[in-house]
Amino acid sequence: MFTPDERSALRDELVAAARADHRIDGAALTGSAASGAEDDWSDIDLAFGLADGADQAAVIAGWTAVMYERHGAVAHLDSPRGSTIYRVFLLANTLQVDIAFAPAAEFGAIAPTFRLLFGAARDVPAATPPAAGGLVGMGWLYALHARSSIERGRGWQALSMIDGLRDQVVALACLRHDLPAHQGRGVDALPEAVTASLAGSLVGALDDPTLRRAFAVATEALLAEARHVDPVLADRLTAPLRALAGGSAAAGEERQ
Repeated sequence: MFTPDERSALRDELVAAARADHRIDGAALTGSAASGAEDDWSDIDLAFGLADGADQAAVIAGWTAVMYERHGAVAHLDSPRGSTIYRVFLLANTLQVDIAFAPAAEFGAIAPTFRLLFGAARDVPAATPPAAGGLVGMGWLYALHARSSIERGRGWQALSMIDGLRDQVVALACLRHDLPAHQGRGVDALPEAVTASLAGSLVGALDDPTLRRAFAVATEALLAEARHVDPVLADRLTAPLRALAGGSAAAGEERQ
């Protein structure tokens, strides 16, 4: 396990290396360190702005080799946004290091958690939260598959579908309360009344009645959030979704 001092030392070393790399024109802290919210479990989040003409693939390859050879990386993955590549490293000491390699035109703040360390940032479009309508759509799609999974006796698949349905509800609630909606980052700041209503959607076992009860709770939560987004759509969804979940719940009661 890494310590905060080890994390700070590595971050300083990476920033110093970026200053010395002629292919990098700017660097910024992002994430919790940029907003003063860092704690013992925070990772390292950095953004590098590439110099004009720099070969992005070559820069990423070089930095990746250093992360493995000098800093104990054991795995990595990429998450692109536009032409910016976010390379996420897992170190042997469990520290996560996220480095964004941005072309010059894309180096800038896409969220409030951006603190320039050197170089010049550009005015770039802010990251947009997920569209509420799309979340509602994914919610009813998960509901359809939750129902079919339950009826087919596929408990693990039903669990996955109910969890997916609840994730859409959580994201919708976060949007409604002006909280981060991505990856559940705002869920713990939701009002207790919102999270309490979702507690029954947690699947504690794979038996048929438990799955059906959790599905019914998650479905009602989706309809409640959908009413805040589009009341007309929510009205249209109410009967079919309740038929899905209510039918499942009724079948579950009959089987007890």
